[in-house]
Amino acid sequence: MGFGLRDLEIDELPARVAFAESEHGVGLVLRDRGRLVGFELVDRPRGAYWIDPSAYVGSETREAAAVERRRAEASTPMHAAPSISIAICSKDRDDWVDRLLCSLAPFCAAGPGCPEVLVIDNASSHDRLREVCAARGWVRYVREPLVGLDFARNRALQEATGEVVAFLDDDVVVDRNWFWALRRAWAENPDSGCVTGLVLPMVLDTEAQVLFERRGGFRRGFRPIRYGPDRFGEAHYPFGAGRFGAGANMSLRRSLVLEMGGFDEALDTGRPLPGGGDLDIFFRVLRAGAVLVYEPQMAVHHEHRRELAVLRRQYYTWGLGFAAFIAKSIQDNPSTRGPFVRLLLWWFNYQLRRMRGRLRRKDPTPMPMIYAEVWGGIVGLAGEYGRSKHRISAIRSAAAKAVDGPSPASIPAPHPSPSSPPA
Repeated sequence: MGFGLRDLEIDELPARVAFAESEHGVGLVLRDRGRLVGFELVDRPRGAYWIDPSAYVGSETREAAAVERRRAEASTPMHAAPSISIAICSKDRDDWVDRLLCSLAPFCAAGPGCPEVLVIDNASSHDRLREVCAARGWVRYVREPLVGLDFARNRALQEATGEVVAFLDDDVVVDRNWFWALRRAWAENPDSGCVTGLVLPMVLDTEAQVLFERRGGFRRGFRPIRYGPDRFGEAHYPFGAGRFGAGANMSLRRSLVLEMGGFDEALDTGRPLPGGGDLDIFFRVLRAGAVLVYEPQMAVHHEHRRELAVLRRQYYTWGLGFAAFIAKSIQDNPSTRGPFVRLLLWWFNYQLRRMRGRLRRKDPTPMPMIYAEVWGGIVGLAGEYGRSKHRISAIRSAAAKAVDGPSPASIPAPHPSPSSPPA
């Protein structure tokens, strides 16, 4: 079920794009003068050995190219780009971090003026991640002993020296334009609190990876979007935070996020609540009155889940994280209850429409995936955020005891007398 990937310039298209013998289709990554303007997933026609790629360059791709050309012709941004720190939070994934650092090397290993790079080791079970970082003099290794992605993200905010912290998940590599586009987006939008970017597939080798892209993947389009505190007439804005981007590729104004109290550590904790942290921070940035920008040229390539069972688990966690984010937001600010309830009703109705679409063979998502996402949402609404807060409190308490050492009452007496039990 594997698909190949082809990176093509729309004004220099070959007459034919050939299929490898084992390929069931191709994903066309479309560029105009190097800038990303489209992505098309093309199934291999029965008996075909090639396709004409020009047939898949539509009006939306041409319009995105026109937008990028106008941006290129515009004057240089009036404001200088802020200083940037890049943060990679990881646990036991030294191979993936090594791959990501290789993709960052052209921007970060050139000498003075390069961005700071932090790798936050979220309590790995071995020292290989430290060794990967030590092999590169431009990487700073930091260990965060409390396990949970938002613990690691908050540690990155504390350790970083840049005005902006760009967070990259360890299962991505950056596109060749990523750092240039990141700097440009912040220079063009000095009032922004967050800039997110495009997420494209790294490979499409398995059925699960192709299936995920058929549903749209992590893509949010190929045109830049500027979100303010209000967008007149848009339903569920800004409560439907999933539209703004993905935590795999987001950058945040460090001072703003610290003023807001950082990431909520009861979200994105790994099992049993491995999601919701990015939705929460996007929503809070907008509620704080800052601007959020989506910049498609600030792109990364993501390694999607390879197995169907793992992808089904991911659908479950999306529903879980989404619902936990809603429960947390209502708890923090009861005045948001009405808009979030309407968003929930829309979401469940959307899932029902997907089920009907699947029955009519119009939706590519298998029914078990849809069921998993719905069930995750139900579990998330059934008190998972509250349970997670209790777990985080216990983690912090245990860590404090480990630092302070056991209390005298917890140390067994070496030779208890028969008349007194051990302390």
